[in-house]
Parts: sequence; structure tokens; C-alpha cells
Amino acid sequence: MAASGNEAETLLPDIEEEEAEDMEREMESAEEDSEDGEEDEDTSEDERETEAEIQRLEEQLSINVFDYNCHVDLIKLLKQEGKLHRLRKARQKMSELFPLTEEIWLDWLKDEIGLTEGEEAEREKIDELFEKAARDYICPDIWLEYAQYSIGGMGAAGGVDRVRSVFERALTAVGLHMTKGAMLWEAYREFEAVILSTLQPSPGTISKAEQQDQLNAQLERMHTLFRRQLAIPLMDMENTYGEYSDWAEEGVPEMVSQHYKRALLQLENRRPFEEALLVSEPPKLAEYQSLIDFEMKDGDPARVQIIFERALAENCLVPDLWARYTTYLDRQLKIKDLVLSCYERAVRNCPWTMGLWKNYLQALERHGVEHHTVSDVFEKALNAGFIQATDYVEIWQTYLDYLRRRVDFSNEGSRELEELRAAFTRGLDYLKQDVEQRFTDSGDLSCSIMQIWAKIEASHCKNMQKARELWDSVMTKGNAKYANMWLEYYNLERSYGDAAHCRKALHRAVQCTSDYPEHVCEVLLNFERVEGSLDDWDTAVQKTETRLNRVNEQRAKAAEKEVFHAQQEEERAEQRRRGKADKKVQKKFQKSSRTGDKRKAEDAGEDDWEEEADRKRHKGEGDAPEEQMDTESGLFGRGAPPPRMTEPPGLPKKRPAAPETSRTPDDRKDSNSVFVSNLSFDLDDPEGKMKEAFGSCGTVVQVRLVYAATGTFRGYCYVQFEDELAAREALKLDRQKVDGRPMFVSPCVDKSKNPDFKVFKYNMSMEKHKIFISGLPFSCTAEKLEELFKDHGTIKAVRLVTNRSGKPKGLAYVEFENEAQASQAVLKMDRTKLENHTLSVAISNPPARKTDFKPALGGHVPRQLPGTRGKGRTQVSLLPRSLHRQNTSQPKTENGTAANQQDGTSSGNKPLSNQDFARMLLKK
Repeated sequence: MAASGNEAETLLPDIEEEEAEDMEREMESAEEDSEDGEEDEDTSEDERETEAEIQRLEEQLSINVFDYNCHVDLIKLLKQEGKLHRLRKARQKMSELFPLTEEIWLDWLKDEIGLTEGEEAEREKIDELFEKAARDYICPDIWLEYAQYSIGGMGAAGGVDRVRSVFERALTAVGLHMTKGAMLWEAYREFEAVILSTLQPSPGTISKAEQQDQLNAQLERMHTLFRRQLAIPLMDMENTYGEYSDWAEEGVPEMVSQHYKRALLQLENRRPFEEALLVSEPPKLAEYQSLIDFEMKDGDPARVQIIFERALAENCLVPDLWARYTTYLDRQLKIKDLVLSCYERAVRNCPWTMGLWKNYLQALERHGVEHHTVSDVFEKALNAGFIQATDYVEIWQTYLDYLRRRVDFSNEGSRELEELRAAFTRGLDYLKQDVEQRFTDSGDLSCSIMQIWAKIEASHCKNMQKARELWDSVMTKGNAKYANMWLEYYNLERSYGDAAHCRKALHRAVQCTSDYPEHVCEVLLNFERVEGSLDDWDTAVQKTETRLNRVNEQRAKAAEKEVFHAQQEEERAEQRRRGKADKKVQKKFQKSSRTGDKRKAEDAGEDDWEEEADRKRHKGEGDAPEEQMDTESGLFGRGAPPPRMTEPPGLPKKRPAAPETSRTPDDRKDSNSVFVSNLSFDLDDPEGKMKEAFGSCGTVVQVRLVYAATGTFRGYCYVQFEDELAAREALKLDRQKVDGRPMFVSPCVDKSKNPDFKVFKYNMSMEKHKIFISGLPFSCTAEKLEELFKDHGTIKAVRLVTNRSGKPKGLAYVEFENEAQASQAVLKMDRTKLENHTLSVAISNPPARKTDFKPALGGHVPRQLPGTRGKGRTQVSLLPRSLHRQNTSQPKTENGTAANQQDGTSSGNKPLSNQDFARMLLKK
């Protein structure tokens, strides 16, 4: 647990006011030497640049004191320049805000040790600094440094006992560390061995009884250390056992051997996990999670705690890991100091995570901490910088719940009740001003805090006037159109108010409700059946009938409008189809006028096949896949399976022969088949590749490839299995790569029977666990992007967005394991640079699917509606302009002679020669 502000001042007093005189003299001497050097020569350019950079970092910290990286950079520069006075101050300021890493603490401790002169007062300051370092993280190296420093101060009174105390505390903290714990045990034994050597009698002398007792006690202390270490599973414990065997004159006791064998078995059970940690790359979160699961099943709280601490030392910015650790301590160990210390470290490492603050406040209340401490923690939570407006609503609700539990409602004028009401007022103002100014939304659209206050006033304080005032405020904030809000108010009046106010509330509900007016009308009529007179009943019936008639009229108009829009859309679709048909006729005519008889026949066959496919699409028998851009993956989206025309007319002979396992169309079963698309057109042996890709799912009966009229593979096919179970397994291979290109695997559905079936669904909700990145250099790869973002959490997927030709667009999506990791990535990586490109990082928030939508940062580009694509940029004419056929039907007169040149022939039906074409191309 990190020291509080007062403890920090006691630990390292403010340097400008309370610093020790000897330390002041040391720094003044260093500064005087520096000033003398400056008088001899001017400050170099590098020194001026460094000083300017230091001032820039200090100014940046004055603006945002929670900039962690800025603190680290400032400390590095000050240490590099040897500015001890400012360096110590910078370290102290950072330690008050954040837990420091093991490297920062060791540098700080070594610098401070090097400046001390060994006086007792100075050693106490270093000891306090070690204590603070040991509370931030469980670090064996810091404890070992602490023990060695304590050994250097053995000359003082009680020095040996003080060293032993440090070693014992170190073994309690990190003695179970499987890979680094052994070095502390060995250092402790070496310390005791040195003491033992001083108690050994000189050769030829006889020890006194007192000396012999001290010697025996020290020998027993050494035996105890060996026995304790051998009972713990530690790496290289076999050598420790051999060392004990050589050292013990009477051999290893049987009980020690049994404990050693049991610990060795525990070591073997954990060795695979430790080896996985050794070979894996930081931060090793998945490997630590596996070891934590194993230790929690084993049930030893001390081992579970040390594994959590090891994992957090390398994953201190993972909120889920802190949440899991604190939950374990809350429910299993329930030790006050341990639980609260862990929560304090958690919120200092991940201050943006509201859940940790919420559980921290509840833990403080659970362990009976004083009220001012809980209030201080709550104030820190408000300044933590949450990333959502709703987080502030929830933290306020948690604090208000705590204040409500403190109130004795039997005492109307109690100080706790006044404090609760003041907190409700302040909370509402905070959400309206501070939160709404930052997020443009208070986060409490349903006014839940105001509702809770009204219910407390009505149920506990019996103050219905205040409750009604609060509910009026709730309704005026845009909630009057919701039936459930009126029914909540009605139930409150029904429980704590009177019939007159109930009737008034229901009448207002009938007039204002727009989502479920029938429901509130029914509640009003039922209320009058129980409470009202005949006049009340007649009034209620008349009002509900009038309201429902008006609602039905509005719904009828809306339905007519919807039908009108649907008709307009059908007319536009029909116009597009006619335009497409006209283009095909024109295209067919142009082809027939340019090519020979053989080419005409092939084109006619292809066009006939396309017309047949288009006719089937028009009738709803199937849809050819549209070229849609998937904004997440950057690949072509998938449509419903196209018409199964695996053998179009006019197919050239170069098409591969049908497989031996192929069946007739009557044998095809949609339930046993899947539709595979997005395959490469030049895929080698597509049938074999499909059988290889789906072989693990079940027996592949046949693969029906779809070819164009020219004999080229069209990039999609049907794969039929022996049973439906295999087809369902095949759907799990969706987006698996085949020759470097992801294939789309979809159910095989007849569109004529299921016209509304769609495979791809456009996600329009916020994806809090996924981030959208723009401004990437085109050379950025998925591997480089994963390497860049892996420090912020567990990455599940990385998708680069490309255009139709496969070229990158400078956009990408990174999916994390949870929303906290994604939020951390946004906070740390937004506006950073990669190869001189400034990255924009935001939470993925796809917009509504509209063609005229212009996406903001982090938005998705909506797909273009079918039939509106037009001509692509790459669809250029490959025919030279000189050879373009004239559209006029008038014969061209050249040198007074009419030349009827059509289809590449002269008036004498003589085809143009190569020289003729060359002259035409070179003609200016």
C-alpha cells in the first residue's frame, strides 16, 4: 500500500523547507561546483536544449499531473544531467501519484544510499524509503537490496535482530516466489552462516557454557532455515537438498526428507507453468492467468497471493486482473490491511476503471473505516478521469448508498440525513455541469439518482411533497413519454401518497405517454374500478378512448407513409433493373460489331447465362454476391449464395472435369451444404483446397465449383457434406485463410423460400472492446500493429482495412479481450506517431446504415446499395483513341472518295494491315 500524503512528507520532507542540513550541504556543494564551471565557459548548445526539454516536461506536468510517461522522461533527463535536487523532487512527486516500477525504485534507492554518510538519522530515511518501495509491488530484488542494506547497519544496537526482522518479512512477502525466492533464502542462510563462523571456538580452546549455548542456538537456526526452505517448492531445490545433506553432520532427518519430496512433487506440477512463463514474451498475461487458475484450484491462499502479485508486477495496467485479485481477497482472506492495501494500489494503477473505485468504497465500508477516509477516497474517484458519463453516475450511486446506510431515519434532524440530502443535491449538480460539459451528456438519462432520492424521501422521511417535486423534475427532463416512468410514479403514490394524486398521475400519463399508451390506459381503468366513482369512471373511459383513437390515427398515417416509401423504392429498383438491361443490350451490340463469328457465339452464350441469372434474382430464386466492402476486415463482404449454375452454357473445354464424387442436382441437400465465397479467382486446384480445408469437419461428398462462361473460376463454390453436423462444423471455419485470403463460409439457403435471409449483419452498436485506428502508414502490417498495442491488453484480433484491390487504406480495427483494455489503449495511443504518421484512436462506434452518412472518427463507412456502384475507376478503355469507332452513320470521304470502313475493313472489304494501324496510332 502506497504512503499517504502526510506519510510521504514524513518519509521525505519537503526539500525547500525541511530537508536535513547535511543533505542540503551536499547538494549546495554540487550546485556550487556546477556554477563555477559555468562561469568559466558558456553553457553548450546541448545543455541548453536539455534544459529546455526539462522545462517543457515540467510545464506539461503542471497542466496534466497524471501523465505517467512525462514523469518517467523527466526523471531520466534529470538523472542524466546530475541535477540531484530536482531529481529527488521529481521522484517524490511521481511516487505520490503512481506506484513506481522495480527499476525506478532501485535507481532511486541506490542514488539515495550513495548520498548518505551512514548516520542513524539518514539510515532511518532510507529504511522508510525501502518500506514504501516494498508496498508498491512484491519485488524480490527490492527486498534483497533492503536486506543487504540492513546488514551494512549492523554496527548499531540491535543490528543483528534488525537484519533478521527484514529477512523474515522478506520471506513472508516473496519467499514463495518459485523462480526468485531461493536467492532470499540463500542470502539469509549466508548471513546466519557468517554469524555461526564467529561463534566457532578457536582450535585448541574449550568453549564456555554460555558460548556453547550460543553456538547450539545458531546451529539450530541454520537447521530451521534449511528445513523451512526445503518444504517450499522452489526452482533448483535439488541443489539445496544436496547442500543440506553435506552440511548436516547427522544426515537429513526423515521428516525433512518427506517434506522435501512433497515440495518436489508440487514443483513438478507447477514446472510447466513456470517454463511457459520463462519462454513467453512480456507481459505474459495468459500464462499468469493459467497459473492463477491452477493455484486457486489447489486452494493455498499464500501461493495464490504470490502468483497474483507476480502477475500484477508485469501487468499493472490490466484492470480485470486487479478486479479478480481484489475479489479473491474480499471473499477468501478478508484481512482488512491486505484488502485495503490491494485496492489502493489497484486504483493508483488503473484510476480510469470505475469498478475498482466502486468496490474500494464498499470495502472501506465493509471493514468499518472512518467516514472521512471514505469521503476522501470518493473525492479521488471523481478526479480519476473516467471515460464514460455513466461511470460517474454509478460512482455517485455507490457513495449515496453508503451515506443512506449511515442515516438513522428515526431522527428527522440528524446530521447524517442532512449530509445525505446535500450529497444528492451536489451529485445532481455535478452530473448536470461537470459531466455534461465533458461528455455532452449527464449519463443519467432516466434520472435514476433523482428517482432514488424521491423514493427515500417518500419511504423513509414520509415527505411526499419533496418526492413529488423530484418526480416533476424527472418528467420534465424528457421522461414523460415513457409509460414505465409514469407507472413508477404511480406506484410511489399508491404506496405512500393518496388516491387523488394517483388519479392525477395516471391522467397525465394517458396524455403524455407515446411508447405504450394502451398500458397506462388499462392501469387507469383498473384504478377507477377499485377507487373511483361513476363520474370518475366515465371521465377515464372518455379520456382513454380519445387518446387511443388519436394514437391509432397516427399509426395508420405512419403505416401509409411507410407503404408509400416502399412503393417508391420498388419503382427505383425497377428503373435500375431496366437500365441494367438496356446496358446489356448495348454491350451485346458493341461486342457483336467488333468480334468475329466465334467470339459472337461465346458472348451470346455468356450474356444468355447472365440474363438467366438476373431473371432468377428478379424472381427471388437466388442472389449473386454483391461486391461489398466489409468495413471491419477490409475484405469483400458476403451476400447470399448465388444461383447454382455450376455448368453454364458455352463452357470452354479448358474447364476441369467434374469430380468423381459429384452427384446430380437432385441429390443436393441445402441442409448438408455450405456456401463458400471470397476465394481467389486464380486459386490453384480449388476443389482440392476445399476438401483439404473442410476435411476436419466431416466427409465431403462433393465440391461444386462455379465457373464463368469463359471457363475461369468465379471465386465461390458449394461444399456438400454427408450430414448436417459436418455442415454446422464447417460454418465455424468462416474467415479462415486459404492461400492468404479469408474465405467466407455461409449457410446454403434457397432465397426463393427465405427471401429475408441475410448472412452478413451490419453492426450498428458501439463495440466497447474494439478500437478504430486511422492515419496508419500504408506499410503498416497486422503484426506491427499487434506489437504496438499488445502492451495495453490481450489482443484477440487485428484487421486492416483494404480496398478492392487489396491495397491498405490506412485504417484498422484492434479487438481486445474487454472494454477496459480498449479504453486504456485509446487513452495511451491516441495522437501518438508511427513512422511520422499521427494516429487517431477511438472506440469503434459504427453509425446507422445510411448512404449519405459521413462517418466521424471511429465510424464505419456504410455499404453502397446494390445497383448504385457505377463505373469503377479502373474500368478504362484499352483501345487507343485513334481506333475508336465513329458513332456517325455517314460514310467518311477521304480525298474525294467515299470510304465505308466498318469492322476494321475498307470499302473493298480489305482488312487493315499492321502498317495501317501503326500509321493511325502515330497520326497527330
